[in-house]
Amino acid sequence: QVQLVESGGGLVQAGGSLRLSCAASGRTFSTYSMGWFRQAPGKEREFVAAISRSGGITNYADSVKGRFTISRDNAKNTVYLQMDSLKPEDTAVYYCAARWTIVARTTRTTDSEYDYWGQGTQVTVSS
Repeated sequence: QVQLVESGGGLVQAGGSLRLSCAASGRTFSTYSMGWFRQAPGKEREFVAAISRSGGITNYADSVKGRFTISRDNAKNTVYLQMDSLKPEDTAVYYCAARWTIVARTTRTTDSEYDYWGQGTQVTVSS
């Protein structure tokens, strides 16, 4: 069982930056690939970014590529999402997710493939 707690959301002007954190419980964090998803009002949840167990492989949605950076610190059981050049269309509730896997160099972009989810953190970008 893994518990995930996101933090770092808030209100920011367009062009600004935020850094989201997701702290995981347990001693086996390094056996999970991690992902960030988001859900805007009236829209389906969508993939944002993912990172492999060791952090060597990352994957991004086209809409955030070049602006967002996912990283992880396995010693701190934490995954991060650095968001730069934010746009109003980035406004959403952001969720982190964990997927247990024996495959070291893999990521997933589909929410149904993840086993555990955090409660979400709100990000609002004003124009």
